[in-house]
Amino acid sequence: MSRAFEPVTIGRHTAGSRVVMAPMTRSRAYGPGTSPTELMATYYAQRAGAGLIITEGIQPSAVGQGYPDTPGLHTAEQVAAWRPVTTAVHDRGGLIFAQLMHTGRIGHPSVYERELTPVGPSPVKAAGTVFTRDGSKEFVTPRPLDRAGVAQTIDAFAAAARNAVAAGFDGVELHGANGYLLHQFLSTNANQRDDEWGGSVAGRIRLTVEVARAVADAIGADRVGLRISPANPYNDIVEEGHRETYLALLGALNPLGLAYLHVAEGPDTEFTGHLRQRWQGPLILNPYTPGAYTGPEALKLVETGAADLVSFGALFLANPDLPDRLRTGGPFNVPDYRKAYGGDHRGYADYPTLIQE
Repeated sequence: MSRAFEPVTIGRHTAGSRVVMAPMTRSRAYGPGTSPTELMATYYAQRAGAGLIITEGIQPSAVGQGYPDTPGLHTAEQVAAWRPVTTAVHDRGGLIFAQLMHTGRIGHPSVYERELTPVGPSPVKAAGTVFTRDGSKEFVTPRPLDRAGVAQTIDAFAAAARNAVAAGFDGVELHGANGYLLHQFLSTNANQRDDEWGGSVAGRIRLTVEVARAVADAIGADRVGLRISPANPYNDIVEEGHRETYLALLGALNPLGLAYLHVAEGPDTEFTGHLRQRWQGPLILNPYTPGAYTGPEALKLVETGAADLVSFGALFLANPDLPDRLRTGGPFNVPDYRKAYGGDHRGYADYPTLIQE
């Protein structure tokens, strides 16, 4: 049997294989107060054959929302609505982590259900636009978090993690990648602070470390993963001296004993090997594939030991039984990106399995 389909320990859990479903925003949380729906339970249950499912980004607070119809985990109503999702996955033998994603400055006031302004490390507006119900709009200048705001943000992550466990999730992944809030604090353009939360490598990594520590204290480090994307410019991020930053980050995180590190690889692919050497726990790799999506050839990363697990995004979107298809060498459904965000079951829960085909 290929090593990719052998069990692996992730914190307190054992994943049935090394094939991970990557987090993917789908914008279909149409329940009251951005709660998940029955259709979302169907979608995730269909993919329970993954060694690990990492959900779409879930905002830990109201101000952490960046896009329309993304789900939250900060109200009792949302917690209750997530329980059928986790139950459906567990009933099929799956393992599911909630990705906690605070988008920070990436958002727009029109996205919120009440009057709020996106927040960030500094009052630095991101270049570009964001999708809203009223079409694309330019990003706004975020409200910089003061010390009390930083403390509230850390508390929000910890509370959302407790809510995730109450909702039946097996753990959480902290989203420190792709230009969202934790990544903004790590960056050298979005974070222009000169206090203890910026101004140096130690300052810029501090929020990610403190969030990880607070969440680990709340639910146990062996139920907490972290996603990073070093040198990824997505969402107008600049990271001068990124190698020093991330090696320092991993050095500070290793003593916590987190369940895993999830690397969304960027252009500096050579650096991934250094991260692999520095990190003391399991490593999930989403390889750098510019202009394409992660394909079956990525399994060789597990075979060679470059990673302990590999995460697949687009292929899992279109192939609910992806592990079976990887075992047999395909065929693979092609994702319909026109239906990636929002909409109904079409392009979401209607992709056929091999048996159905």
